[in-house]
Amino acid sequence: MRHGSRAWTALLGVLAVLVTVTTAGCSDTGGRPAPDSPREARWQPRPGLAWQWQLDGKVDTAAADVPVYDIDGFENDAADVARLHRAGRKVICYINVGAREDYRPDKDDFPRSVLGGPNGWEGERWLDIRRISLLRPIMERRFDMCREKGFDAVEPDLVEGYADDTGFPLTARDQLRYNRMIADIAHERGLSVGLKNDLPQIPQLVDAFDFAVNEQCAQYGECARLTPFIEAGKAVFHVEYTEPTHRFCPESRRLGLSSMRKKWELGTWRSAC
Repeated sequence: MRHGSRAWTALLGVLAVLVTVTTAGCSDTGGRPAPDSPREARWQPRPGLAWQWQLDGKVDTAAADVPVYDIDGFENDAADVARLHRAGRKVICYINVGAREDYRPDKDDFPRSVLGGPNGWEGERWLDIRRISLLRPIMERRFDMCREKGFDAVEPDLVEGYADDTGFPLTARDQLRYNRMIADIAHERGLSVGLKNDLPQIPQLVDAFDFAVNEQCAQYGECARLTPFIEAGKAVFHVEYTEPTHRFCPESRRLGLSSMRKKWELGTWRSAC
């Protein structure tokens, strides 16, 4: 009986140490989740969800009766996101991660050494995505902004610079490394994240991203390449600009895409499948 008592006492001591260590590891969080811990389970948008995509100015929260809104992260504030949430919407934060925009408030955070050639949009220059140590802190601050405003997810734009003339000798491997970093930054903040275009790398990236955002796959006959996301139970938010809906909607419905037609300026107008 004594041997059993000593063993029981020792076991209690070990448990006490474990409790102390666990408590000490959480003692400075003030009851809040650690910065790299999700506040709650990440939102996982499923195939077929209807959406609205408005990047031109402040969001019109009554523009479309759909469950998902994708809006500009800088031009909209926490009150805009809250209004959408009260209406039962999930909200995606649009952020450019592949180019520096000279009209954003953090434009001076980008060192000259990471700035490449123009990307065709006024005021934008490609980024040298190989410079992870310089770009990661900037992107972390941008994603912090999305989280602090209450967004549910992030749409990181221009994540296929390796396929463009950026002014840098970027490779597919460089892009995979950068895109995975972007997904990690979002997930560390409890945010879902979408893969924007970059069709050739879907097989390598579908597991790292929670949904896809695509432009013009119907125009170029490439929509079937998004099937891995649908098969994984992840939404594909798709838009066409010049194709009439009767040409792409039948295939979109067959593939399970969330498709609509938009005007180039991405205002409130939409024509959904």
